[in-house]
Amino acid sequence: MRFLGLRVEKRQTIPPLLRALAPVLTAALALAASGLLIRLAGGDPIESLRMIAVGAFGNVQNLGETLVKASALIIVGLGMIVAFRSQVANIGGEGQLILGAIAGTWVGLRFADLSPLLLFPLVVVAAFAAGGAWGAIAGWLKARLQLNEVIVTIMLNYLAIYTLNWLVRGPMRAPGLAGGFPQSEAIEQALWWPRLAGTRLHIGVILAVFLCLAVSFILYKTPWGYRMRAVGANPEAARFGGINVGRTLVLAMVLSGGLAGIAGAGEIFGLHHRLLDGISSGYGYTGIVVALLAKLNPFATILTSVFFAGLAVGMEAMQRSLGTPFALIASIQGLVVLLMLLSDVLVGYRLRRV
Repeated sequence: MRFLGLRVEKRQTIPPLLRALAPVLTAALALAASGLLIRLAGGDPIESLRMIAVGAFGNVQNLGETLVKASALIIVGLGMIVAFRSQVANIGGEGQLILGAIAGTWVGLRFADLSPLLLFPLVVVAAFAAGGAWGAIAGWLKARLQLNEVIVTIMLNYLAIYTLNWLVRGPMRAPGLAGGFPQSEAIEQALWWPRLAGTRLHIGVILAVFLCLAVSFILYKTPWGYRMRAVGANPEAARFGGINVGRTLVLAMVLSGGLAGIAGAGEIFGLHHRLLDGISSGYGYTGIVVALLAKLNPFATILTSVFFAGLAVGMEAMQRSLGTPFALIASIQGLVVLLMLLSDVLVGYRLRRV
């Protein structure tokens, strides 16, 4: 394609340095485009971008808010990586996170007398089991009945949301709560996950890093991970090689949903300390973008999660300080996501003078 004496052509090979710098260059391009959009809306792009940076990383408290959001995105993103590596399009992170939050809250209220050291692993296991069971439904339906997992997981999201709505207004509603926001009883303060003093940064960040190590080990150092990657690369070849493709798909969805469930437990015990309507905050969907931008690399999810979390926290700070309309903030976030997803295209082609 030619334009103004230039021709767009595909690179035969992409230099390793350019490939490594692609996310950074694309992020810079996204911020520049955001500044242009702010200018067109009549705002000051320099001040707005400065406010985003300060709001996300300007002090210990703001950095803590960014890392809290990033920890949930890391864990959900890891679950998406496991599913996508097996060629299963898991769009059900929202529902799996909600089921994990429900299970974690029930354990915290039911076993409130336990020591925090005993309750922590029990909550993590219960949340993993609930989210994994929710993911297994879609995996089994795909493996046995060949149902489209995208449709199934989206429908399961709605089922989980309405189940949460019913629980916080019915069986799990706090006793004596006549009006106000529907919610469950509060978890005992002694059972809350430890926080960094003066911030909301809790131990879930350490758990997220540990899960990065665990997922990387499972995918690349175990027979289970080999089977999942083999099925994702070529299901027919994997089946010919003796791999049970259906069982592998179900296992991938169990792991994927279980990780999202752990993120739900983190939202309860690390932040809100009770079950609330709308507990997810969209992490289930943002985690998909995080995984894709990380090129399905478990450790790269840390960087992409911090970027998106910082963008979200910084945008909130910009809205509070400068009164930026929500529509403009949503437009900027969408523009940044679009340009980041186009990073491979931007580095895969080059301009040459005709």
